Amino acid sequence: MAEILYAEDGGKLAFGDHHLKEKTKAEDFPFGGDLLKVKTYEDITRFEKNGLFVYESVPGTTVTGFEETEDSMEFDVSGKGAVSITLGLAEDTLYSIEEDGDETGAVKTGLGGKLSLSLDLSGNRKAHVKVSKA
Repeated sequence: MAEILYAEDGGKLAFGDHHLKEKTKAEDFPFGGDLLKVKTYEDITRFEKNGLFVYESVPGTTVTGFEETEDSMEFDVSGKGAVSITLGLAEDTLYSIEEDGDETGAVKTGLGGKLSLSLDLSGNRKAHVKVSKA
């Protein structure tokens, strides 16, 4: 079985596996002073840091090159077909969203700090997503 949560070269993360038929999880993974957890399979991928929500996709996705700073979140994502992604960010903040280098708009998070976006990953397409404070 492939790893579902691991550190990549350059200090970035990879997590999830949208090819899995059964729910699989990895937890208490130490990274940068934090404890990480991922649950993944073909229907959903959920990623948490120190027990707090960071990323969720429906259906499941595979994420590589994941990097999070105080002002942004950036990653490459692959999956099957139309994918809905929810990110846990700062509350009541305006974020600009880029897909493959093209700005697709700006969204303001509410009190929960959640931001949702949709991607078409048909045909084994991999998308590069960057969300940053506007």
